[in-house]
Amino acid sequence: MTTAIFPAAREVDARFAAAARPLAAVTGAEIQSPLIKGGHARYANLDYGASAPALSVVSAYLNEILPYYASVHRGAGYASQISTSVYENARDIVRDFVGGRPDDSVIFTRNTTDSLNLLAGCLPLQDGRPAGEVIYLDIEHHANLLPWQNVPHRSVVAAPTLAATIDRLRDELARGGVSLLAVTGASNVTGEILPIRALAALAHEYGARIVVDAAQLAPHRRIDIAADDVDYLAFSGHKLYAPFGTGVLVGRTDWLDAGTPHLAGGGAVRDARLDSVSWTTGPARHEGGSPNVLGAAALARATQVIAELDPAQWYAHEDAIRSFLVEGLQRIEGVTVHQIFADSSAESSLADGQPGAGTIGVVNFSVEGYDAGLVAAYLSAEHGIGLRDGRFCAHPLLKRLGLPAGSLRASFGLGSRLEDAERLLAGLRQLRQTGLGWDYVVDAGRWVPANDTRSYPHWAPNTPGTAGAAPCTLD
Repeated sequence: MTTAIFPAAREVDARFAAAARPLAAVTGAEIQSPLIKGGHARYANLDYGASAPALSVVSAYLNEILPYYASVHRGAGYASQISTSVYENARDIVRDFVGGRPDDSVIFTRNTTDSLNLLAGCLPLQDGRPAGEVIYLDIEHHANLLPWQNVPHRSVVAAPTLAATIDRLRDELARGGVSLLAVTGASNVTGEILPIRALAALAHEYGARIVVDAAQLAPHRRIDIAADDVDYLAFSGHKLYAPFGTGVLVGRTDWLDAGTPHLAGGGAVRDARLDSVSWTTGPARHEGGSPNVLGAAALARATQVIAELDPAQWYAHEDAIRSFLVEGLQRIEGVTVHQIFADSSAESSLADGQPGAGTIGVVNFSVEGYDAGLVAAYLSAEHGIGLRDGRFCAHPLLKRLGLPAGSLRASFGLGSRLEDAERLLAGLRQLRQTGLGWDYVVDAGRWVPANDTRSYPHWAPNTPGTAGAAPCTLD
């Protein structure tokens, strides 16, 4: 088969020069995607917001430590001692990465969702019931929405502007009785950044604490929870260039040490009897069972690499790709770019060294006359482009944006290059000009090419178009 040739970024506006090359090496950067009409194209990964590729440095590190993988905390052997050291040292590395206070607890979990569910079980109690309510916005990912529905809560509808939304939160906090403000650091749907330092000050003004869902913010911006006075922060390794599915919750110890143990099991207790138990404190209280040692190690190594980046160069690389893509999308007839707040700035603010109410490398859009899932299938099959379609586990937000059936999301990061955005724009222009180049059908809830005969790796259990994979059109 021949290799398909797509337009590459050659001479571009000087504003976009920072994005001509990747900022860091990632695994899978050169994998070839088979095209439905024959040939291959370099896979243009524009789905970093779902799961980012592993940094090459992280992959090499895992190969180095894997021979020493063993049980932790309870093993006297050489490999167990090394694994325990790696696992516990990962806490200090992660704490430093987010600017944690020396006494902040660092608890490893399965993902951001797990971290926030853990915190929901640690809200302070009075007479056996939560001592206050949790406030959250209607723009949240389900991970920062659903856990709070099981406790006293108030949901706040975001206003058309960020400034007015902060006023609404102030009004709710002023009513009193709030123990926790739960907010996203950056929207997983539109990439808009919320001013977490200002929101932390607002929560504390009214006697509440704040938790930030940083699943999208942490891979894109510097975070300093001590400087911002954030009480709790949750994020995930799989979005931070680290495989193996590890999440983390960093924050103040008092609630965590008194809260309901998240996983009842080995390691979480001081003493267990047949009909009662004495729970321990610290991270072990919530980390029952054998931990994900390699996941924690990968996450810690990824944070070390990211911490070494020059912020100005990092943000310029991402802003250049985003600006190029947004401007290109706005020039294509029938394509609409979506945002939540009318006053969100297009680029990063580095005032006081902190990201302002700008945007990260996430762009949300829709194509008139086409189902989002169909566009995503077309871009994959005919152009070798991977991006996300659906409702992004943020159903209330998609409804308020007028997109109840879903939209498209392009997301990028350290391994991205301007060519990826250019490929996407070329594919969308071709769609608008000549339409689909293949027939597509719905199979198991997903749009797929009809009569797809492309070959896939022999170890892949399900090829596209085969029933059995869980449909995610609503996520």
